[in-house]
Amino acid sequence: MDFDERFISINHAVSYLYKEEKAAYHIEVPKTDAGIRIIPMCDEIYEVLQKEYEHQKKKGFCTLEIDGMTGFIFYSKKWGVISPHRVNNAIRRIVKFYNSIESELAKKESREPLIIPNFTCHCIRHTFCTRLCENGVNIKFIQEVMGHSNIQTTMDIYTKIRKEKSKKFLKL
Repeated sequence: MDFDERFISINHAVSYLYKEEKAAYHIEVPKTDAGIRIIPMCDEIYEVLQKEYEHQKKKGFCTLEIDGMTGFIFYSKKWGVISPHRVNNAIRRIVKFYNSIESELAKKESREPLIIPNFTCHCIRHTFCTRLCENGVNIKFIQEVMGHSNIQTTMDIYTKIRKEKSKKFLKL
C-alpha cells in the first residue's frame, strides 16, 4: 500500500486451506498474473485506512504471522485475519436481522415485506464491476482493477449492462 501515491498493491491472497492434514491460514499468490495488480485508492478508502491506522495505534497493531508475512490490516484478536468466510457470516447475520424486522413491520402495515436476498462479499465485487460499467468507465481500466486475465470476462459483464441500459432507454 502506498499512502502517498494512493495505490493498493494486490500481490498475495490469504486462504484457509488444509495442508498436511491441518486447516490453517496460508498466503498464496493470485490465481492468474492479472490478479497481481495495482489499483487506485479512492478518497473514501484512504480515509477509512487512515482511521484504522489511528485506531490500531491506540489498541495495538496485528502481530499475526502467516507463512512469514506480517502487517495485516484487518484482523480480529479472536479469529486472526478477517477472511471472506467471516465477512459472509456477518452479512448473513445482518440480512437475517433486517429481514426479520422488515417482515414484522410489513405485517403490522399490511404490506409485502421488502426482503434482502442472501448474498456474499463476492457479490459486492460483481456489483462494483457492474457500477463501473454502468458509469462508462474505460473497459481496459475495469479489466485491470478487477484482475480479469481475459478482457472477454470484463466485456461479458459490460455487454450485459449495455443491453439492459438500452432496453430501459427504448422504453422511455
